Amino acid sequence: MFDRGIEIKTPAQIESMREAGLVVGSTLELLRSTVQAGMTTAELDALAHDHIRSQGATSNFLGYHGFTGVICTSVNDEVVHGIPGTRTLQDGDIISIDCGAIIDGWHGDAAITVAIGDVPDEVTELMRVTEQSLWDGIAAARLGGRVSDISHAVETSVRAQGDYGIVEGFTGHGIGSAMHQPPNVPNVGRPGRGVKLVKGLALAVEPMVTLDTPNTRTLADDWTVVTTDGSWAAHYEHTFTLTDTGAWVLTALDGGKARLEALGVPYGGH
Repeated sequence: MFDRGIEIKTPAQIESMREAGLVVGSTLELLRSTVQAGMTTAELDALAHDHIRSQGATSNFLGYHGFTGVICTSVNDEVVHGIPGTRTLQDGDIISIDCGAIIDGWHGDAAITVAIGDVPDEVTELMRVTEQSLWDGIAAARLGGRVSDISHAVETSVRAQGDYGIVEGFTGHGIGSAMHQPPNVPNVGRPGRGVKLVKGLALAVEPMVTLDTPNTRTLADDWTVVTTDGSWAAHYEHTFTLTDTGAWVLTALDGGKARLEALGVPYGGH
């Protein structure tokens, strides 16, 4: 640990986080390839539960403050924290699937947004913009930099691509021996502020971007967060760390190599 209770991992602990991250990544890819109109969100959750267990991992979502799923399933205007249940997915929906796993006490956390069948072009573009902002945020991280360098890059990426809402009430976070740790990683901000980026620090970056208002409210289930005006939202997340050679995305199956190199950023994994 160093100041403010922030957890710095050893290389061996980061390797365990990579193992957890690979479980998360493979679970999300399974769900991406499986989800279709007519499925319920509970059926998706059951698939995720079986896969996580088959990989020798446990879920960090199930039971978290009473949460009843191993994934969050947030559909259309639901931004984050949707509870899996009886909702049947329809052609034209989009769904954010947020997933986490634990290996040997170390956590991974990531999210994707998936289109069900044909969706409007503006929604496809919303998804692209949101995912791009995630990668631009990670690409801005450098050893010796600051957490808000990531925040600024996410915000700048989104603002440059259109008039979108960026949700500020929910943020990325530190991660390691617990799923949520300090520091927070906001999706807006000025660069050069906040915690210093050092080896052994692991962060989950997760932009949430909307077609209109960024304002949200929480439903009566005390979990599901929706936009106040019903506008649709996209959500992407990865867990990453920095090594001497660059960024290593622990929840990406290829470690983030392809996307980082496409952005001209050194890859720090192996």
